[in-house]
Amino acid sequence: MSSDKKRVQFRAPHRLIDQTDALADVLGEDRTDILVTALREYLQEATHDDTLTQEIAAAYYDEKISFAQLKALVGAEEAANLRVLKQQLDEDFIDEVADA
Repeated sequence: MSSDKKRVQFRAPHRLIDQTDALADVLGEDRTDILVTALREYLQEATHDDTLTQEIAAAYYDEKISFAQLKALVGAEEAANLRVLKQQLDEDFIDEVADA
């Protein structure tokens, strides 16, 4: 993982932060480590959900997200596959319109 870090700030329910702090104490880590791990695991799990992957692909096809964002979400190999599919879909659409 890159050593480049970006500072973020957000609000969360007190109970969630209290649980995070308690777990950090148990594991001998700090709150940030716990939150980063939780976020990483959530994103890893979420992006392997077929329904969400379809939503991500649709967002890419509709140009709501960039290829770089797509790659960050689904990985380089899947992003490359989706880019090829998008190009094929675009070419098919152009062919259909030309034939009409």
